[in-house]
Amino acid sequence: MIELQDICKTFRVMKRKTGFGQALKALYSRETETIHALDNVSFKVGDGEMVGYIGPNGAGKSTTIKIMCGILTPDSGLCSINGRTPWKDRTAHVKHIGVVFGQRSQLWWDVPVGDSFELIRDIYRVEQKAYRETLDELTELLNLSEILKTPTRSLSLGQRMRCEIAASLLHRPQMLFLDEPTIGLDAVSKIAVRQFIKRLNREQGTTVILTTHDMQDIEALTERILLIGKGRILLDGSLAELKRRASVQKILVVEYSGAQPELAAGMNLCESREGRMILTLDPAVISASDAIARIAAQTEITDVAVSGISAEEMVAALYEEYQI
Repeated sequence: MIELQDICKTFRVMKRKTGFGQALKALYSRETETIHALDNVSFKVGDGEMVGYIGPNGAGKSTTIKIMCGILTPDSGLCSINGRTPWKDRTAHVKHIGVVFGQRSQLWWDVPVGDSFELIRDIYRVEQKAYRETLDELTELLNLSEILKTPTRSLSLGQRMRCEIAASLLHRPQMLFLDEPTIGLDAVSKIAVRQFIKRLNREQGTTVILTTHDMQDIEALTERILLIGKGRILLDGSLAELKRRASVQKILVVEYSGAQPELAAGMNLCESREGRMILTLDPAVISASDAIARIAAQTEITDVAVSGISAEEMVAALYEEYQI
């Protein structure tokens, strides 16, 4: 169980104008700004849940993850993870968590990946038999066999991210914190990583908190969404609920033969070329079935598709609604 209650965290940032003169001036008089990274953040995550933690850059996502990992100490508030306070019981706490930071590496740069894994095994004091079983499984699922002998510095970004995920799971943690885990991965690798995370959650009950700007990751992995903006939790709900809330428009793509049909109220033309048009529908004015019937009464429809708002558009609408 993860529980955060009224967590606050501020940072003091040094600022100065550009130029050599301003640099000299800053030696004697420094201008600072206080950044409120987290402002009374509170939420609970149950065992075995998979939660998407989303928000724009600078919203406080990574700061929250670092506090839950014990890397940062908050200014105030309570954080309890399985009965432990991360920054006070860090040695005991890190034995039960795995962390992947897309912009940070836990692998040693100049040694082969396999050697880094051995060092991580020693750090976590994993028994050799259990380590070998876990490594064999991870190697097969994440397709690592060809790169275990390669130094980390020689890996592509996608290869390194797969190794980072494997490294975070060698000690079979109860909780997994993923901060941009699929950054740099190609489409095939992304699908493989998503399937692996879902399997890990299903078979071992691993709790997963995922922060990402890739909404396909959110759709594929999570059912619950936490939206943070300007250091505050703005929304907590299921992905389906958020879609229903944001899907105020329907998109209708119609292919037809004959003259272009006339549109009724609630139907707005976005794109048109011979035999094809794309419309947006206001469900409060006209339903998709009524719109299709009206078009069919005027011309022969050869193909039609109806869709709602995409995940990216949904999140963009939420950002605009909360002005973040």
